[in-house]
Amino acid sequence: MTLKILKPYTKSTRGTVLLSRDVWRGKPHKALTRGKKSTGGRNNFGRITSRGKGSGHKKRYRLVDFQRNKENMKAKIERIEYDPNRSANIMLVKYEDGQMSYFIAPNDISVGDEIVSGPNSEIKIGNCLPLYKIPAGTQIHNIEMSPGSGGKIARSAGSSAQLSGVDGLYSIIKLASGETRKIISTAKATIGIVSNPDQKNRKIGKAGRNRWLGKRPSVRGVAMNPVDHPHGGGEGKTSGGRSPVSPWGQSAKGLKTRKNKRTDKFIISRRKKR
Repeated sequence: MTLKILKPYTKSTRGTVLLSRDVWRGKPHKALTRGKKSTGGRNNFGRITSRGKGSGHKKRYRLVDFQRNKENMKAKIERIEYDPNRSANIMLVKYEDGQMSYFIAPNDISVGDEIVSGPNSEIKIGNCLPLYKIPAGTQIHNIEMSPGSGGKIARSAGSSAQLSGVDGLYSIIKLASGETRKIISTAKATIGIVSNPDQKNRKIGKAGRNRWLGKRPSVRGVAMNPVDHPHGGGEGKTSGGRSPVSPWGQSAKGLKTRKNKRTDKFIISRRKKR
């Protein structure tokens, strides 16, 4: 992926930086897609549970295989595709028995390459192995939290984690956030860094492009009335002299909300503070 900097012919193109997608532009493999209903951020009662969502271009969901359970069978990469449902690219692979599947595409992988899953696989970009078979210092992605659950960690564009070492039955993983944690060594991970690392460098350029992505405008709390937001009201521009909070009074300055004490024992060091 390379960055495409638009010339300032109009106000909307001034400063716009997009990705020139040198990937498959046709329709996805139909058997591996499903319809996707647009909820507009509303639940089954019609109440908004996720603000700022709505409209956007119609999408079909790609059924990506995060589990990689088909072991010891080579799969050839047919093409690398754009997926509107995620920041990373995906790749369509064809197994030796003719079955097709979608995987998260790692960086520096090409059409025609062969990949394989299983404990006896080579340490090569795109191959999927249990953590106890991967040497320390390797960059990995699509990491399972527990065996057979499917990849949960490091799936977005340009992300990866590093396998630091082994501690008994557990592998020590250093995440991109700076957190270091233990994961059972029989869980699987894929070698390499996730594709499309330039995703973070794009600049939307205009409000309309955000609307295509399903993102609606957001109103600042200080522009509201006191009944609508803790920052609302006051004479002139003021936030009432209080620290930033959400509409429900929850601190927006790093308040810890984690309450899962059951898995605290697996975290060796917390993520870096901002």
